[in-house]
Amino acid sequence: MTGPVRVAVPAGNTLGEGVLWCDREQVVYWTDIQQSQLWRYRPHDGAIARWPMPERLAAMALCEADGWLLLALASRLAFFHPERNEFRDLADTVAPAVGRPSGSPAPRGAGQRPALPELRANDGACDRQGRFVFGLLHEPAEGPKQAIAPFLRLNADLTLEILPLPTVAISNSIAFSPAGDTMYFCDSLQKQILRCDYGDTLGPAQLFVDLQAEPGEPDGSAVDADGGLWNARWGDARVVRYLPDGTEDRAIATPVSQPTRPAFGGPAHRTLFITSAHDGMDAPARAKDPLAGHLLSLDDAGFAGLPEARFAGDPNSLPPHAPRGTSAEIP
Repeated sequence: MTGPVRVAVPAGNTLGEGVLWCDREQVVYWTDIQQSQLWRYRPHDGAIARWPMPERLAAMALCEADGWLLLALASRLAFFHPERNEFRDLADTVAPAVGRPSGSPAPRGAGQRPALPELRANDGACDRQGRFVFGLLHEPAEGPKQAIAPFLRLNADLTLEILPLPTVAISNSIAFSPAGDTMYFCDSLQKQILRCDYGDTLGPAQLFVDLQAEPGEPDGSAVDADGGLWNARWGDARVVRYLPDGTEDRAIATPVSQPTRPAFGGPAHRTLFITSAHDGMDAPARAKDPLAGHLLSLDDAGFAGLPEARFAGDPNSLPPHAPRGTSAEIP
């Protein structure tokens, strides 16, 4: 590894998440979920931009169609073209998730508002076949979170299906092996990362890593070209790499207590970008954690990542509608 983890962008995000690297643009995208903002950073010249979102943005994916992103907003999916500031609404995610049996397709197009607003989108990633897999999060107005949130998959034909996986309270760690035949995922509250055989059909969930005796919780993950899983440990100030057999290989200390998700980027995919958060911290905790919420980077993680998988569906098959706010360039 080259150098310590440093601040790439002093973003001060409440809940930075969803980080990914775009090879075509040579930029990093990520979201501040709680502030409903999309961020972009270009390392070459330091340019930073952000866009207000119509609701909280939890995760995203690059698209094969140039210039487009697929957004997992709190209650629905949408395509977004940053340069044109154009949205194309796709589908509700929460209502189909609670109203249809496992594995059943949901219709295309925008539907009713969610029947259960206690569920919202959370972690997500594209598989190697160009489909977007994402999970929901239980966000009750009162009481503890419950394991009632499913995982879903948006196919290239824009149909939505619920995956036959265990329901969770907080979906996280969604990532895929280099060959695309293994899916990783977790319920952060259960403190176990699971895996399953993955393809058009899914195998049964199996334990990959048990973290119940360790501090912190598993958050977002990325997979390197050698098949290692890099997991951000919320509350434990580390990003940990696991071998394909689940053995802990190495750990990278972060200068923040709540790292949220890593992603490989840069021209050679050897730079590790890490989002972070100060969500839930009171004033004394923030004073002890002054870098919380910044976008971090490690110049050389010691392993190369993979190009980010892109969603294969066509945003141009949906009608556009008016932009929702303007982007703000940050000097």
